[in-house]
Amino acid sequence: MTPDPLSPYAAALGARAERLHPRMRAYIAAIPSGRVGVGHGVFERVGCRRRAVRVLLGPLLRFLERRGAVYAGWAEDLPFTVRNRDGGGRSAERTLHLPHGDLTLCDRVRPLPRGRIADRLGQRGGLAAVFRATASDGALELRSTRVGLLLGGLRIRIPSCIAPRIRLIDGIEHATGLQRVALTVDVPLLGRIHEYAGTFRYRIEEDA
Repeated sequence: MTPDPLSPYAAALGARAERLHPRMRAYIAAIPSGRVGVGHGVFERVGCRRRAVRVLLGPLLRFLERRGAVYAGWAEDLPFTVRNRDGGGRSAERTLHLPHGDLTLCDRVRPLPRGRIADRLGQRGGLAAVFRATASDGALELRSTRVGLLLGGLRIRIPSCIAPRIRLIDGIEHATGLQRVALTVDVPLLGRIHEYAGTFRYRIEEDA
């Protein structure tokens, strides 16, 4: 599959990509056909920390987990692997190596006009979000502007007054040289319902 001339992130950032750390510029660059970006690391935390929220939103979180959009539980110091591929956008698979077995979360990103990207999280339904992309202190930052649910062939937009606020920061730690990623999902009145944060090492390999 022929990769896009620019990855969705590079297309959204445009000239602002020059503000990224050099390794982040390499990370968001298009991945050549027949290659895959692979990262191995550890999430210091992942999932929904507050048990009360896990109970309240349990059916929804488990529905989204079954579709590979979120992890419905809570874990700390959890090994993970990420695989990125380009072609018709960028697809990512984040495999959580849980004690009871692996769980793979997936998403596909494509560019939109005016510095935005569209992200579809999960398979056979899940979440759809639009993000505004910026570069801050050498890191890639995404903030959601619109979030919806995907149910079969239906796309249900969540009203902005109750829609989750999703924020992702992806950059390089100066002290360790590791790549650090952190995502938070906050809902009005409920607070934080999902998050992950951790570090990993990343390289481009032949796609087996």
